[in-house]
Parts: sequence; structure tokens; C-alpha cells
Amino acid sequence: MTTHPHMALVLSRICARFADEERHDLSVLRDVTFSVRTGSFVSIIGPSGAGKSTLMRVILGMMLPTSGEVVRNFSRPAMVFQNYALFPWLSALDNVAFGLRMSSVPKQERERVAREKLKEVGLLHLENHYPAQLSGGQRQRVGLARALAIQPDFLIMDEPFSNLDTITAEELKADLLKIWRAYGITILMVNHLIPDAIELSDQIILMGAHPGHVEKVVAIDLPRPRDTRGALFFQDVDALTEEIRKIS
Repeated sequence: MTTHPHMALVLSRICARFADEERHDLSVLRDVTFSVRTGSFVSIIGPSGAGKSTLMRVILGMMLPTSGEVVRNFSRPAMVFQNYALFPWLSALDNVAFGLRMSSVPKQERERVAREKLKEVGLLHLENHYPAQLSGGQRQRVGLARALAIQPDFLIMDEPFSNLDTITAEELKADLLKIWRAYGITILMVNHLIPDAIELSDQIILMGAHPGHVEKVVAIDLPRPRDTRGALFFQDVDALTEEIRKIS
């Protein structure tokens, strides 16, 4: 296997196939090839049917591709889910500590870490609240704190802003960028909002559908922090929107 020391992830000609309920052979991913540099922020954008969920499972090792090569230069992946995926019977503190509990970390230590992560996302005062008592934005922050609790070196985020109102999403994006810079973590985010992808990302992977494939890899060279009101930002939004129209 080829080594890629500066890359957290390298996918080479990944293909995946499924049999549907009628046992028809369906191609879900075809020749997916791209790489993610260590410490970078990369977004994947694509329509329904682009195989993004399948791709995430392949990256995390939850599913074997039909063919192709995956190089993972990370050891502690974590995921933040679109629908939060919190346990309703556990408090915010216990949700954040769950991964550590599964790793047999002693209770006192896992609660210390969980409180530290809740503080980082601004929710320490709600540690005893249950998911039903939290807003959507607060639930997503608990999900982020849970992911950070295991000290991941690779973080996958599945449309983390799609269920949030605009103000809450803006606040979470700002916090996410602070955490990304502080941790030096590699982030791969599935997203469908073009301005968000450009605001956050170093690189954007454009995927087409039926089967899922990479249409184009776009580098975002805007200086950070990004000026989301500036002319250069809107030029990139327009250019990426046009690229997506071509493949839709």
C-alpha cells in the first residue's frame, strides 16, 4: 500500500455496490478518488443519490468497498450526526461521556473530560438536562462535545447545520472554527449549503450521482478569517453554484 505521510485520508478508485430489495445489483460509488490533507477542513457537496452516506461508512471502516484502496492516517475518528444521535435517556453529561464509558474510562475521569468538553461548547450549565429539554442547536453542541471527548484526530460531520436556524448555525460555525484551530484536527464535512462550505473549507469535493462519483475538487484560497460579505467570497459562491448546476 502506498504511504501518504501528509494526508489524513486517501481514497483511490473506490467503488461500492449493493443488492436492493429485489436483488438487483446497484452501483452506489464509482471510482471515487480524492485526498484530505492532515489538519485541513474539507467539505463534500453532492445531490441525493451521490452516495455520501455510503462514502462515510467506507471512510470509517464500517463498510468495505467493492474495489479500490483506502489509506487512513488517523487512529481516533469521530462523527457528528445530522440528527444529533443522542441517547434520550441520558443527560447531556452522560451523552458526552458515553464514548469514554465504552472505552472503560473510570467514571470520575470521564465526567471530568465530559464537563471540560461541555464547557468548550458553552453548555456546562446544562450538564444535567436531557435531550428533550435542549434546543436543536444545544443538541448539536452536545453531539460535538461527545465527539471531542475521545480526542479524535479525524472528525466527520454529516450536515451539522441543516436542522438549525440561521443564528444558531452561525454561532455553531464560529465555535467549530475555534475548535478546529485549537485542536489542529482534520475535519471532513458533508454539506449542501454552498456559502457554509466556502466559509469553512480549504477544499470542496463536488460529487455527482447515480452512481456517486467525484466531479471536481475545488480549492478555496480565500484568506482566513473569511469575509462572508466581501466580493471575493460571493465570486466563489457564484462559481461553485455554477459548477453544481452543470452536474445537477
